[in-house]
Parts: sequence; C-alpha cells; structure tokens
Amino acid sequence: MFSQAVFKEMEIAARRLGVEPAAIAAIAHAETGGKTHAIVNGRAEPLIRFESHYFDRRLSGARRDRARREGVSSPIAGAIANPPSQTSRWRLLRLAAGIDHKAAHESVSWGMGQVMGAHWAWLGYGSVDQLVETARSGVAGQLELMVRYIEKAGLSPALRDRNWTAFARRYNGPDYRKNAYHTKLARAYARYASVSAASIPSQSLRRGARGDTVSKLQAALVAKGAEITVDGIFGHATAAAVKAFQRENGLTEDGIAGPRTLSILYRENSAEGSLPSFLGRLLARLTRRWFDGAARVS
Repeated sequence: MFSQAVFKEMEIAARRLGVEPAAIAAIAHAETGGKTHAIVNGRAEPLIRFESHYFDRRLSGARRDRARREGVSSPIAGAIANPPSQTSRWRLLRLAAGIDHKAAHESVSWGMGQVMGAHWAWLGYGSVDQLVETARSGVAGQLELMVRYIEKAGLSPALRDRNWTAFARRYNGPDYRKNAYHTKLARAYARYASVSAASIPSQSLRRGARGDTVSKLQAALVAKGAEITVDGIFGHATAAAVKAFQRENGLTEDGIAGPRTLSILYRENSAEGSLPSFLGRLLARLTRRWFDGAARVS
C-alpha cells in the first residue's frame, strides 16, 4: 500500500485527469507492486525496466555489434532478462549508456507508471534526459510522467469509467491479456477504493466510504440545503452535494470531502447554532419533504 504522502500526490494527479485517486493508485500498483523507489548507490531512484530489444532497434553498425557482444541488446524481446534487483538494473543501464546514452535511456520504462523513455518527444519533453530528470525528481515527477502519457493517449475516459480492458489494451499493449493486466488493475482498484477514508488520506471522505463519519457529512450537507439521503453511504448524490458546496465556497470541485472542505462545512454549521438547533432544522427539513411528498401523492 502507498503511504498517505504518496496518495496525496495521487489525488493531485487524479484531479488533473478527472478520475478517482484509487484509479491512479491501481496503475502504479500494477506497474510497481506498490513501490515508489529503490535505493541505488545511496539515492532514491525510480523503478526501471530495461528493454534490450528496444535498445537493439535503436542501434546500428559497430554500436549494435558491441551491445550484442556485451549482452545488453538482442533483437528478440525477452532474450535478455532484467536482473531482479534495481541496483543491477541501473548497472545494466549504465553499461548500455556507455555504448549509446540516448538510445539506452529511451529503452527504459520509468517510474510508477513505467512509461518508456522513447516517448519523450511525444510527451512534450525537449530530450530524453528531461524525461529522465522528471522521473528521478520524486513521486510527483513520476506521476507527472504517467499523467502526461494518459492525457496524450486519450485514456482518461476509460480510466474514469473504470473500463480496465480498454485502458489495458492501450496502456499495456495488445498482449495485455497474457499478463492479465486488466484484472490486475481491477483488483488493485478495488483494494484502494475500499480503504477507509480514515486511512488514506486521513480525514478525507470520498465515493465508496461508509459509516458514521459519512452520515455526519451527509447531515451537514442536508442542513446546508442538499437534497440527499442520510444513509452513511458516500455515493454519486453525496459526491454531487459535496461538489456543490465546494463550488459555493470557492473550493476545488473534486467531490472529495477533504480536511479543508470538512473544516468549512462543520464550522459553518457550528456558527449557525448548537447541536439541538441543528438537529431541529434537520428534522424540520425532513418533515417538510415528507409532507410535500404526501401532497404530491394525494
């Protein structure tokens, strides 16, 4: 599982794409197993995978002959296995870079999204080194790289709809079923979406959350005029009510009841009266709804 700090960065990435943070977490988990970095020579480095057949295609003549001779390139995908440790993979990258720096770094998939360096120009970077620098800058940089790819590939709708098959086909490639990539995404999403709001991130409520804290949120929203049911389940209607409150108060409209949203909501309700008066207003509102409904039926 990713830490609160990492999930906070995922929330930022998710807002940019208009998707759930759990969807971003699912991709990163499927690609890196929930890890954000490895310590290599005393430095936190992004996780990498060196693709020797990519490297081979980017070489020619004496450089290709040397790379094949030194065991860092092959025309056959998978012929040269990636070492199990990240330290060894970075060593392999250094060996390849000694033959051709640009081609070597283009032949690596980088970071939490495992985006190929070869996409640097397509993603708007001035060079492969700029892409690598972004990936090595930390979690935010790795997520920036992932988000750019998703935006450029037009995959936000599939991610928003949780269409894992469509997303996997474009993101992982036509052979995604061999690795069951779509089911890995679905399982990872379910895992992160089911985490209680109290755990990740702390003091935030989002779609899928349940319990007394959600009931309290819903009651506060009803007191502000929202037409929702106080059932302790954070669904579409509650998310819409949160967005409406955020819009009215100049907050980011993400439908997530985070610390800032909750603070303003509860402070306003507190300023409007004591708990008894708050419950009285809530009861009066519910009673009016009942009579309005009865009148319509009659």
